[in-house]
Amino acid sequence: MNPHIEAPWIAMAEQVFALCGVQPGEVCAVLSETRTRPELPQMAALALARRGARVFHVVLPQRPLTHGIPVRSTGASDALGGIEPVVAALAGCGFIADCTVEGLMHAPELPRILAGGARGLYISHEHPEILERCLPRAEDEAPVRDAMRRLKSTREMTVTSAAGTELRIALADARVGGVWGFTSRPGSWSHWPGGLVLAFPAAGSVAGTLVLDRGDVNLTFKRYLDAPVRLHIEHDHVVAVEGDGVDAELMRAQYADWSAQEGDRSAYAVSHVGWGLNRRARWDAMASYDKADFNGTELRAFAGNFLYSTGANEVAGRHTLGHFDLPLRGCTVALDGVTVVERGVLVG
Repeated sequence: MNPHIEAPWIAMAEQVFALCGVQPGEVCAVLSETRTRPELPQMAALALARRGARVFHVVLPQRPLTHGIPVRSTGASDALGGIEPVVAALAGCGFIADCTVEGLMHAPELPRILAGGARGLYISHEHPEILERCLPRAEDEAPVRDAMRRLKSTREMTVTSAAGTELRIALADARVGGVWGFTSRPGSWSHWPGGLVLAFPAAGSVAGTLVLDRGDVNLTFKRYLDAPVRLHIEHDHVVAVEGDGVDAELMRAQYADWSAQEGDRSAYAVSHVGWGLNRRARWDAMASYDKADFNGTELRAFAGNFLYSTGANEVAGRHTLGHFDLPLRGCTVALDGVTVVERGVLVG
């Protein structure tokens, strides 16, 4: 698709930055990499300038590869590489438009950046048409906050499906978060597209069976499954990956490679669980884009999906670059026995 900047994209970014509370004269940074789609930082810088902000742009060169396995969909970009002058420059801003490829949501430098009151928005690394279709609105915040409140008071989440999913997730001591596509609060970070609620469970909280059915998605591979995959989970960890298709083979290979490289089984363990609330996001959108034009944030947020992710979980004390985001359709999600998603449809 044509990567040239378009006027509607600048206008939509300006609208989102207004929701983020960007004010005239505010010092704002645009952060990108040499690998970044060029239209994203251009769009961000022009939109911030239209808001009257004082803008500077930091471009980081690609770092040498340190892993033989492709790192995808982690939200833990290593682009900053601990360069303290860059961290200090970002921490001194009011607002940061994050246009890195993977995003800084779980980057090790993020707490230092936010400590001084900076706020930031990761602009998902995909074609701006996707961002335009999933444009955040002010009214998107309330349902996510409501879902967060319900999740924080929940002791146990259960997930079932006709395909065979049977999961029990204890939520005591879990960390709960939500994203609605913008943020105006100092010291906070969000991403666009948004519209989902998540919990990072404490260690030893997840057990059961997760069945990925045909049409469900492995976002690390940017692939719709064409054959079922059954994951058996004990003490948070996937202990068996069953299935005869290529999807199961790919998952088995990647899990084994990360475990061998990192020397533990953290890649097999749960990262976070939650469900999508964005009624403008589409499950079928990935079929319309090339892989280079699609990062999959939309599919993490489409209304009624159950999102199960494996990989890093700071609440449980696990750190790994191996990561799978797995949005499932057709699941029923209940909080302490009260259904919030029924067979893939939001309740209420």
